[in-house]
Amino acid sequence: MNAGRGAAPLGLIIAVALAACSSTPRQPTIPVPIPTPPPVPAAPPPAPDTVADAVPRIEPRAHSGNPPFYDVFGKRYYVLSSSVGYWERGVASWYGPGFHKVRTSTGEPYDMYGMTAAHRTLPLPAYVRVTNLQNGRSVVVRVNDRGPFVGNRIIDLSYTAAAKLDMLRNGTAMVEIRTIDPTAPPPAITASSASPSATAPSATVAGTVAGTVAGTVAATATATATPAPALFVQAGAFADPANAERLAERLRGGSLGKVFVRDDQIAGRRMYRVRIGPVPDVAEFDRVVAALERAGISDAHLALD
Repeated sequence: MNAGRGAAPLGLIIAVALAACSSTPRQPTIPVPIPTPPPVPAAPPPAPDTVADAVPRIEPRAHSGNPPFYDVFGKRYYVLSSSVGYWERGVASWYGPGFHKVRTSTGEPYDMYGMTAAHRTLPLPAYVRVTNLQNGRSVVVRVNDRGPFVGNRIIDLSYTAAAKLDMLRNGTAMVEIRTIDPTAPPPAITASSASPSATAPSATVAGTVAGTVAGTVAATATATATPAPALFVQAGAFADPANAERLAERLRGGSLGKVFVRDDQIAGRRMYRVRIGPVPDVAEFDRVVAALERAGISDAHLALD
């Protein structure tokens, strides 16, 4: 093979190269990035069991988040004038990383590792005791945000509050919420119960509230789990037993499950409640409530035996 075939003389190559160097503008130098130390990793979040419950205290009504009413997804919500004596049963959910440090309705940054919650109508801020009716665990949280606006959920809990209630895995739980009046004497600690007259308080909530008055804040822990009560969907309540029986008869024979009428004495009056169940979990509760909505019943709610 002829090694010089097609090759230009060396002197010509050098001359062409020099000419190119003199006529081609100098390319800008690409800056070499200066190595920077990696950011200091954020401190790991505290273990949920080490986080104290919210401590109820007297606070002024927040300047933001408390309009007389507001609209979301075409539905109007009216903010309550007071939180005293409020209680409700239903399904709780929780919100976490996607909202961490995002501004809440009160203007405060959301802390998923704190003991807070969102509610649609309670005045902000408010303090509520949330009891997981499926395992008896209970926590106290400070409500400083609005929501949830999905499905039939009644409260959105912070990550830590949900962890203390043992509801992270399922994402939801059937709960009872009761407001706490910071001006009232702290409740006496009694045996944990999920009944309306004696819901399960945090194991040291009374001591915590009392400790605040004395200038100290004690860490709180979730209540010892207790056997879950029987849970039902209530489709309606009537003073006339005939009306209750008519509704029950209309709901029987479908896929709702067991439908029955329960009579109770309330404040000296007889009430007849149409109930379905028991419902073992949130999925079944959602299914029954959705079926009732299709049947024209929009105010069904969670009830205890």
